[in-house]
Amino acid sequence: MKALSSIFAIAILFVAGAAPALAAGNAVAGKEKSALCQGCHGETGNSASADFPKLAGQPHTYIFKQVTDFQNERRLNETMQPMAATVASLEDLHDIAAYFSSQKMGKNDGSFDAKKVKAGEDIFLNGNAANGVYGCVNCHGENGKGNQVFPRIGQQWKDYLVRQLKALKKGERANDRGGMMRDIAQKLSDQEIDNVTEFLASIK
Repeated sequence: MKALSSIFAIAILFVAGAAPALAAGNAVAGKEKSALCQGCHGETGNSASADFPKLAGQPHTYIFKQVTDFQNERRLNETMQPMAATVASLEDLHDIAAYFSSQKMGKNDGSFDAKKVKAGEDIFLNGNAANGVYGCVNCHGENGKGNQVFPRIGQQWKDYLVRQLKALKKGERANDRGGMMRDIAQKLSDQEIDNVTEFLASIK
């Protein structure tokens, strides 16, 4: 496990070093510029449905990367491709990213399966040494809050997280830096995916 940790530490340094330096953006201007985005993702980036991910509180760099990946067809989605194309300039994208990043992600209401939450928390914190799964916390941070390299996954919609992990597992999504998430997703069982996303969605 120590060797695995060392490998991922090196990978994280490589990915972080490769991340572009981004302008801060203007969150006030970004609120108006994000009007089209708000139709699906909500006025504050808290979408009303798991059909659309929450953008509130996501790192600026992550939002910027995903939109440019949609624009350049490195990430494919029939809804997001044309929407991303409407962002006219890098300044606009920085402003939109700054706005959503400045918002607070809302918690998920409802009940959660206690056994799945407990099992999922163990995967999140410790991974699974038996199949080479690295603990999510090491990249995504405490409670999945994310950072300027890795997205916020704590409090995200469960169904959205499940779809993304399964898309990465099947290779249907391939815009993760260095293939790191594809490698991890391929090692996760469907039950582990169900458990860890239950835990992430339950975080208050």
